[in-house]
Amino acid sequence: MSVDPSPSDVPRPPGGTGRWLPAVLAAVVAAALMASAWGAKDPTTWLLETVWVMVGLPLAILLRRRFPLSGLLCGLLAAHALVLIVGGHYTYAEVPAGDRVRDWFGLERNPYDRFGHLMQGFVPAILVRELLVRTSPLRGSRWLAPLVGCACLAFSAVFEMLEWAAAVTGGQAADALLATQGDVWDTQWDMFCALIGATCSLLFLSRLHDRSLTRLPFAARD
Repeated sequence: MSVDPSPSDVPRPPGGTGRWLPAVLAAVVAAALMASAWGAKDPTTWLLETVWVMVGLPLAILLRRRFPLSGLLCGLLAAHALVLIVGGHYTYAEVPAGDRVRDWFGLERNPYDRFGHLMQGFVPAILVRELLVRTSPLRGSRWLAPLVGCACLAFSAVFEMLEWAAAVTGGQAADALLATQGDVWDTQWDMFCALIGATCSLLFLSRLHDRSLTRLPFAARD
């Protein structure tokens, strides 16, 4: 994992992130969430998969003045929310786009679940990085990237335990949520995909994230 310069070391361009961006992204996510509830394949799975959006979106709106998020993070969170919403509507094992990818490449399973877990590491990596850069002494530290990766892997493990709890309490009704598609190593693959996603995010987006942070209002950056 590469270590990038602290946002304080990056030249700060004039101006700020467009104020309209978070509002537009929030509106798109809210509209998609409401639309996905209509005709959802499994209402229980839809609720369990999208509850993160139902909690995260209002929280981001409530904290928008006290802790505004960078433009890059807003975009990534919106993309992740849409991935969760699509997976909740169809269930991860039956997303049509995943079926087409499976058929094109001759795969044994619908890969949308794997993509979802890549996103589970890719997006939270920037979220955790932003929280640590802005609220801890780790800004500019060589420990920043490794600790972000560890946090994302821990989050993935907690998510797998929540799925395990749902399977124990829900029995066969939890099959759509688990989306194991017959793979006994599905839990391990899910966590590995999250780790790959987090690593790629840190390698390829850290410098872009630093530039995005410089566009925040000065009081929010420091």
